[in-house]
Amino acid sequence: MIRPLVFLGLLACLAASGARADPSLVEKAFGNTIVSTYPDGRTAELWLKPDGSYTAEGRRHDPSRGHWRVKGARLCLSQVRPIPSPFSYCTAIPSSGMGRAWPAKAVTGERITVRLVHGHHGGEQTGA
Repeated sequence: MIRPLVFLGLLACLAASGARADPSLVEKAFGNTIVSTYPDGRTAELWLKPDGSYTAEGRRHDPSRGHWRVKGARLCLSQVRPIPSPFSYCTAIPSSGMGRAWPAKAVTGERITVRLVHGHHGGEQTGA
């Protein structure tokens, strides 16, 4: 059950204000890496793909993958690997865009810092 919690922490990386969703804000993530930095300095990475899928690597280097969709002003993700999640996790999309780092809260309750990094970095998994 730890892996889904780590995964959900990644999802919180897009949390910010609840303004109306602008699809172009999510599009900026395509081909880039969303990096969440935890208080202990470890990082988790998330890669959104235009086809509605994503891959991720948790701060403990555990790979996961699933599907995403925009629902109103929120980004919702459903994990399918390594353990299918029976629910979607939704978080607000930053209204200011992804041009600067922003604070967020992981599903574990930890405060994290999130930033969009140009290009694919770290250990992107293609078939976890």
